[in-house]
Amino acid sequence: MLAIAVLIRARSAWMRDRGRPDWDDSADDLADQAAHPDIPVWVLTGGGEVIGCTTLLDESPEWLWTEAERTEPALFMTGTVTDPRFAGQRLGCRLAWWVLDHAARTGRTCVRRGTIVPELVRYYRDVQGWRVVRERGGHQVVGLSRQAARMPGLGIASAPHRPAP
Repeated sequence: MLAIAVLIRARSAWMRDRGRPDWDDSADDLADQAAHPDIPVWVLTGGGEVIGCTTLLDESPEWLWTEAERTEPALFMTGTVTDPRFAGQRLGCRLAWWVLDHAARTGRTCVRRGTIVPELVRYYRDVQGWRVVRERGGHQVVGLSRQAARMPGLGIASAPHRPAP
């Protein structure tokens, strides 16, 4: 959990330095999720360090997705954080591609995510291939979706983060 807290604080400082919303006030709460047995946090490691993480939920939030959409077998990807020391190495893309592969391997049809950051909407849509499904509150929250698909050759092993007993 400490490694995830350090990662979140580093990303938060990076965001703040660029004038973007940061997670300073909620860094500890976000890191504590990794210790919660009912919250599936997955980590990306490199060189023995946690360099990325994301949370995958079996249910999409009802305030962003319709009842019909929420009956589809999907994953909701949230809380994705990557280490700013590796900027330009597309860690966020690698995590997203792994999630798309994981979803396909586990019988899901799509992956959903949401963001309040306009730059991330453009990045997810234009670089990672996500489709904007809807906006709530006049661009305040944007819901995006992408079909689950196998992504061979990722070179990423999958195992959920589990806190030490």
